[in-house]
Amino acid sequence: MKAAVVTDFRSPLEIQDVPIPEPGPGQVLVRMEVSGLCHTDIHAAHGDWPVTPSLPFVPGHEGIGYVERLGAGVTTRSVGDRVAIAWLGSACGQCRYCIGGWETLCESQQNSGYSVNGSFAEYAVVAAAFATPVPDRVSSRDAGPLTCAGVTTYKAIKVANVKPAETVAIFGVGGLGHLALQYARIAGGFAIGVDISDDKLAMATELGADHVVNARDTDPVRAIQALGGADVAVALAASPQSFDQAYRSLRRGGRLVCVALPADNAALSVPIFDTVLSGKTVVGSIVGTRNDLADVFALHAAGRTKVIAVDRKIDEVNESMADVLAGRIPARVVFQF
Repeated sequence: MKAAVVTDFRSPLEIQDVPIPEPGPGQVLVRMEVSGLCHTDIHAAHGDWPVTPSLPFVPGHEGIGYVERLGAGVTTRSVGDRVAIAWLGSACGQCRYCIGGWETLCESQQNSGYSVNGSFAEYAVVAAAFATPVPDRVSSRDAGPLTCAGVTTYKAIKVANVKPAETVAIFGVGGLGHLALQYARIAGGFAIGVDISDDKLAMATELGADHVVNARDTDPVRAIQALGGADVAVALAASPQSFDQAYRSLRRGGRLVCVALPADNAALSVPIFDTVLSGKTVVGSIVGTRNDLADVFALHAAGRTKVIAVDRKIDEVNESMADVLAGRIPARVVFQF
């Protein structure tokens, strides 16, 4: 099968012909139809984070495809099912986090395209229990980005506990941000889109943003505070500066939700006096559970969200990563198999 393989953190991915993997006990083999490109895939391919994947490996965790073969003991999925391969490739199901509804915090979890091979290939294996069914009314092209960008930002808005009429500032209107903005509006919030690209801000306006701020030529902190400040700021841009701006854009009682993961484990400096006296909250939000993904698919099937994406072939993986880093992609790249 054809696969995009990371062989070295300083080299482009290689398109290789590799054996089709065999599903083990409790796993299914999925014939991929599409796979979205997440910024995490780029971080993985470049070895940006403190814990790096073992080389060689296949990235990808926004995969949508059809179950083609069942491993031993699988009874919950059938051949022909259309399923999603998400970042959470598996979890133990027994720890306090798993049984408490926070399986994404499981310390024994495996992550697709990072600790185990992912969806940048014509076939991939995944634990059957974590192969989330895709509803008929959701296209595979849309389901790919929803599987990570969607569920990650949906969870961030849940973690923020957005209430009707609250102001939500989205820092970074791209693959994640264009969906975060929509979930903020679904929750009843007034949305502010912050980015350095006029094209992305125009997209934010088309998707219903109440205000947009170009942080390239305008101080977003001053602009948002002039609007009364943000009740919630969601940090989605992999820039330490944007995290600082997001914090300082908050009004009293505001909540900063940290989602993006800048390279080199960058630190966020939080002023203690302002945080305490202004009653501010800083919280991290890491992707979403299988239940969250089912909710994301249900909202999209009901016509509540819109996915903005461009189509590419997996052979164009390196050019696509370069385009994402250069800001030439409005929202998401979806590889078609």
